[in-house]
Order: sequence, then C-alpha cells, then structure tokens
Amino acid sequence: MSEPIIEVSHLQKSFGDHLVLKDVDFKVLAGEVVTIIGASGSGKSTLLRCMNLLEEPTGGDILYHGESILAKKFHRTKYRTKVGMVFQQFNLFKQETALENCMIGQTSVLKRSKEEAKKIALTNLEKVGMAPYRDARPAQLSGGQQQRVAIARALSMDPEIILFDEPTSALDPEMVGEVLEVMTTLAKEGLTMIVVTHEMSFARDVSTRVCFMDNGSILEQGTPKEVIENPKEPRTKAFLARYTNG
Repeated sequence: MSEPIIEVSHLQKSFGDHLVLKDVDFKVLAGEVVTIIGASGSGKSTLLRCMNLLEEPTGGDILYHGESILAKKFHRTKYRTKVGMVFQQFNLFKQETALENCMIGQTSVLKRSKEEAKKIALTNLEKVGMAPYRDARPAQLSGGQQQRVAIARALSMDPEIILFDEPTSALDPEMVGEVLEVMTTLAKEGLTMIVVTHEMSFARDVSTRVCFMDNGSILEQGTPKEVIENPKEPRTKAFLARYTNG
C-alpha cells in the first residue's frame, strides 16, 4: 500500500464554543476519488477548508507526504499549488477572461512565463470543453461554464490532488451534468480527488471510497457498495433514504 498523500489525524476545529470537527481521522492515497457525503452542517466543507489551510485547525494534525502542514516552517504557498481547490461559488476573477483566470496563478505563484502559462491554460480549457470561450469574462458564462473554467484553473497549477467543495450545488440542474462529466473524466485519468457532494450518483459510480460525515465526525467509510448500497450505521441509512431516489 502506498503512503498517503494527505493524512488527517485527530482533527478538531472549533468556531468559538461550537465544535465543528471532532477527532476526524482520514487519509487519501494517490489515484483515489474520495467523496464525502452527509447532511448540511455536518462539517464536510470545514474539513476541506482545514486541509487547504483556509481554516486553521484547533486540534490534531494534517500530514502531507508525512510532513505536518501546521508546522511553523512548512511552506504553505507551495503546498497550496499541490492541493488545488474548486469552490461552490467558482471564485473566478470577474475582470479577467477565462484564459487569464487560468494563467494568473501560474505566472504569479509558479513563476512560469506568459507563453508557457498560456499554453498550459489552453490545454486545460480544451480538456474541460471551454477553449471556445477563452476570451469570455465570467459574467458572459453560465454557472456550469464558470465552474469548468475554475476546474481548468485548478488543473493549470499541476496539482497532486484537487479538493472539490460542493462544485455543483450553486448550479441550475441542467448544468450539473456538464460539470460532473468533466470530473468523471478527470477521475478516469487518475487525478486524485476529494469531493464534497450531494450528487449520490457521482458518489456511487465514480468514487473509490465514500465517507459519511455526521455531526463533525466520519461515522462510516468504505467502498460505494459498502456505504451507499449496504450502510451499517442507522444515521447513514437515514441520510441515504432522504438523498437517493430509487
């Protein structure tokens, strides 16, 4: 078994007196597609935000290739280039074109030349079906198109792993499919992904592993067959009864 890319150990996160994450243990191996499911408020997005250091954990540790990302000397900027993030609300720069959005991080953080950054950005826009819209600004694009640009932007940083925080929840139903299709293709290509989602068909058909979170803890995890088709925990069964149709 290969060493984990990321290992979360006894993670806790509080906001004031409110404990959002309680003793979470979780690891991700190269090539895995891990989906995190659970009701709103169960701590799923907070877990991702801690893994990307957008939130500071209040207890426990997170290791990246065995090194604590919470250590004082840890290079956070470099880490964030390796651990990409795709947000619910796209977070694109409004004044920049799709192409420019995919180039900014490359030139400012990775210090690539504009020519190299442009070439890589175009390759990734092509991959997500957005090359024809390279000169469009976010306001000229649908939500699904904006999210595909956001995925191309994350890919352009050559990440080792991408965290997807409910990437389809802000989309109209007809746009959900186009984003899931791109994510399914990336999974088949072997990209390591952690996906917080309510899309149970994606969790069932694309994941290598499913984690069910409840009240700040991972209550159950296993293959999609184990967790979605044959859940052991009563809370998992109750959740799935609400979220799956047929």
